[in-house]
Amino acid sequence: MLDFIPDTERLAKIFSQATAPTFFLGAVAAFVSLMATRLSAVMTRIQALNSITDDDERAHLKTDRERLRRRARFLNSGILAALRGALCATLLLAIIFVTEFLGLKYAYGAALLFVIATFLLGFALVRFAQEARISLNENDEYHL
Repeated sequence: MLDFIPDTERLAKIFSQATAPTFFLGAVAAFVSLMATRLSAVMTRIQALNSITDDDERAHLKTDRERLRRRARFLNSGILAALRGALCATLLLAIIFVTEFLGLKYAYGAALLFVIATFLLGFALVRFAQEARISLNENDEYHL
């Protein structure tokens, strides 16, 4: 018969196993927030450039739109990868709790999910590095 009411020892074990995925989720949330803020700034700059007319003295700044679009694509791709990693970590947390309550084994599945989540976060970091590499440009010095 399955024991659905865990004792305090078993609960302590479950919570200690959930610590790493929980910290992982917190880190991903902060990272996604950082990238979303940068994406918002890039989109605001693109919108400002789009509002410049061709006869405006600042019209030469419109050539920067393609670089800004690349930045936006890198950030968007990184955000999506990080969120997918967060979904894997969330699924991992659910598996930890459900399998512990039911007394099932989950080691291989949990390890695979954590590797996938870490890989996705690593990809998001690469995208962030690509965006950071092209983020500074002399056109950014002009206030629109």
